[in-house]
Amino acid sequence: MTATISRPPTTEADDRFSSSSPRLSLAPAGSAPALLDGAWWPRSRDLAAELPALTAVLDPLWGRITRVTVNPTQWPVIPRKVPVAGHVVNVGWFLAEQDPHELLLLSYHVGRWNLLVVPPRTTPDSAAWLMAAASDPRGMLTASRLLEEAARLRTLRDADRAVEAVWDSEGGHEAGDPAARRRIPMGR
Repeated sequence: MTATISRPPTTEADDRFSSSSPRLSLAPAGSAPALLDGAWWPRSRDLAAELPALTAVLDPLWGRITRVTVNPTQWPVIPRKVPVAGHVVNVGWFLAEQDPHELLLLSYHVGRWNLLVVPPRTTPDSAAWLMAAASDPRGMLTASRLLEEAARLRTLRDADRAVEAVWDSEGGHEAGDPAARRRIPMGR
C-alpha cells in the first residue's frame, strides 16, 4: 500500500490545499528496497521556497532531514542552506553523480531516501502516474527512466486520441448506428 501525503494531483485551479502543502507520494514503510522511495511534485523550481513544506512532512516520518542534494540541471538556483522549522537543511549538488530528476534526502538518525522530482508543469494525469510508479516498492526504474516512460505513454495516448478524432470526424461512431445510416442521403 502506498502512503500518499496530500490529495492526488489535480489542476491548480481545483487545488484547495495551500501552496505550502507538498504533493508527495511515498513507498510503504518497511517495504522492499526499490530505486526510489517515492515522488515529490513541487509547485516551482524554487528550492528555498519548496523545501520547508517537504521537510515539515518528512521530519516526523523519517527523522530530521539535515541534508538534501540535487542535480543543478533542474534547479536554476541552489541555496547552500535552507531554514526549515527550527533548523537548517544543508543543500548540495552533484552534476554527473545524481539523476537530474531525483532529490536525495539525508537524516542523522534514519538514513537516506531518493525521491523522484516530478517537474512542476507536469499535467495532473502524468503526475499521478509518475507518483504511483515512483512509490511502488517493486519499482526498478530510475527517476529519469520513469519520466521517459511517462513521455512515451503520453505520446501513445495522444496518438490514440488523434486516430479516434479522425475516425469520429469520418463518421466513426455513427457508421455503426443503423439510424445514422438512414439519414445519409443516397445519390441516384
